Amino acid sequence: MNRRDLLKFSTITSTALFINRLLLFSQSNENTLSSKLNKPNKLRKGDTVGIVSPATAVSSPDDIDKAKELLDYLELKGEFSKDFEIQEGYKTKPSSLRAASINSFFENKDIKGIISIRGGYGSMGILPYLDYDLIKKNPKIFVGYSDITAMHLAFNKLSLLSTLHGPMVLSSFSGNTIEYYKTALFTNKPLGKYVNPSMDVFRSDNREFVIKEGIAEGELTGGNLSLICSLIGTKYEIETKGRLLFIEDVGEEPYRIDRMLTQLNLAGKFKDIKGIVFGKCSECNNKSANPVWDYTLMEVLFEQFKNSDVPVMYGLLFGHTSFQFPIPYGVIGKINTEEKSLEIMESFCK
Repeated sequence: MNRRDLLKFSTITSTALFINRLLLFSQSNENTLSSKLNKPNKLRKGDTVGIVSPATAVSSPDDIDKAKELLDYLELKGEFSKDFEIQEGYKTKPSSLRAASINSFFENKDIKGIISIRGGYGSMGILPYLDYDLIKKNPKIFVGYSDITAMHLAFNKLSLLSTLHGPMVLSSFSGNTIEYYKTALFTNKPLGKYVNPSMDVFRSDNREFVIKEGIAEGELTGGNLSLICSLIGTKYEIETKGRLLFIEDVGEEPYRIDRMLTQLNLAGKFKDIKGIVFGKCSECNNKSANPVWDYTLMEVLFEQFKNSDVPVMYGLLFGHTSFQFPIPYGVIGKINTEEKSLEIMESFCK
């Protein structure tokens, strides 16, 4: 090889190595939100928040009164979306109209945050009608859980927005849930360490189980298990690589939980994750007249994650529980199975 060919070969090789390094850097960061996460501004007393009904409709005067009671307690003003207007026929508005209400609240500069009144059914249907570029340019607090999981995952993925998996307007807010809620909405402090409140009773219902021991940190993502599975195969499906996954559900029999966890496993969603926190699953027991699966919920979880390389624990109070810890999407969390804790190490708001 002559000098000219050698120089040419060296240049090509160096260029190839440089491009390869860029690709490796890109691949290692393509699923990372922390450096580009869109955080909302914290609320202040007297702010106006939009109250939305993305899923099951709410039109009962009693429920509207409960919503106003919460707003008064938080010293916030509320603007109800047009979804609450009573009309003849179906109470639930078409998907496009429900999405339009949410888009308008993100666009409205006077609306400082958006809180779902309840979950139920129907949030997935509005995903194609949401304006993700608009939402990205106008980051605001968005709160809900259960069926609202569909919107959390879509906002997190397509608008890079940090949202809050937490109590909705009609939630019970038992114990000191409201204090965690106010910290999340009105401050820019990390929410701190979550450990289930102690119960001065024999054989408390609020029991935690360590399935795989360990400590791990990662960006938080997750939500309602049924909704997470329903979005697999769509452009809104959950990103789990390098993340700390929190999961919850309600009223699902163990065999259904097993099937959904198996689906996530087959879809590669447990590969390269940092850890799993499974919230208390209320009414998730064998209840059919002729059970098709004889495992209990805990047997399902231990069977699913017995060979896990990451820490896994069950029983933290979030989701469909009267006492609820709020969990922000996209921020850094830490699971510690020895303490049976989940620590929110980064602020939700700015």
